Amino acid sequence: MQQDEVFMRRALALAARGRGTTSPNPMVGAVVVRNGEIVGEGWHERAGEPHAEVHALQKAGEKAEGAVIYVTLEPCSHWGRTGPCTEAIIQAGIKEVVLAVRDPNPRVAGRGVQRLKDAGLTVKEGVLAEQAWKLNEIFFHWITQRRPFCVAKYAMTMDGKIATATGESKWISSAASRARVQQLRHELDGILVGVDTVIADNPALTCRLPKGRQPLRIIVDSKGRIPLEAHVVTVPDAKTLVATTASGAEKLAGALARHKHVTVIAVPADENGRVSLPDLLALLGEEQVTSLLVEGGATVLGSFFAAHLIDKAQVYLAPLVIGGKASPGPVGGEGVASLALAQRFAITDCQTVDTDLLITAYPLPEEKEERSCLQG
Repeated sequence: MQQDEVFMRRALALAARGRGTTSPNPMVGAVVVRNGEIVGEGWHERAGEPHAEVHALQKAGEKAEGAVIYVTLEPCSHWGRTGPCTEAIIQAGIKEVVLAVRDPNPRVAGRGVQRLKDAGLTVKEGVLAEQAWKLNEIFFHWITQRRPFCVAKYAMTMDGKIATATGESKWISSAASRARVQQLRHELDGILVGVDTVIADNPALTCRLPKGRQPLRIIVDSKGRIPLEAHVVTVPDAKTLVATTASGAEKLAGALARHKHVTVIAVPADENGRVSLPDLLALLGEEQVTSLLVEGGATVLGSFFAAHLIDKAQVYLAPLVIGGKASPGPVGGEGVASLALAQRFAITDCQTVDTDLLITAYPLPEEKEERSCLQG
């Protein structure tokens, strides 16, 4: 088992190289081992291109005969944009397949394992399963829930403020923290803000990494108030999706028609006449948007938290104190009337980023106990 974990860790490290480039596919790594030595390895580099197993087998060549292949995710057994990996493994003469986790995709979901067993191969499962599940938390959520994995990101001071009473907010977090956020924009499919943020800050909402992938910019604008001169409208570096209601769509469709990178969609309204967030997420999931960076402002974050639609929170805590009753906090809305009704989170990681503290947390079901902050 110790040797299995060594090779699976290598496969997981390879898989992580596909972060930000494989969506809507999962990140997968594969290592071919013969007589205790790695003879081939690879990872899934981009959606539509060969899978990790194919890359690893090609590099192994004839040495794959009688070898063991370590794969972070159950090999596919169906035809998609590429051929089934199970057949490539069988034809290469592999004798044993060691898996981290099964693929919850209904098109795979155990079929790959069964095909390998039917062909006479030995299959071992569950090696570093927790790490493999964590690596592909976005894909597993999207493929089972059919909506994007939503990450709430915000920076606040030690007293819970995101701006002064006059609205000054640049910059609460450090330059190093802001660079981390650019990496997030590269890794996730979309970035979502409310129209009030567009009006107040006029952000470009682009990834500024040299070779970064541009996320889909999603503006929640129930009444069609987006300024036509806003950067998300006039800057074509990334695509923009304006999510509005039927009346808002009627107002905006003609005004934004000349901007080819901007799309307006009408989403059913909730009981308050605003864009229904569950319906919006369902529509995005159908369009293979697997993940969202929810950046705010306070009204949007409040709505997402209130609807229990946040799947992960990343909070940058800056060593500043602003004070003042009129200074805003990161999460708006009406809030809960008692602590018993508060949504609870498990803090899974705390780390320093320059002068800031980055806290990562996940929604915690009522019956589970909160885990303590893990100092890294």
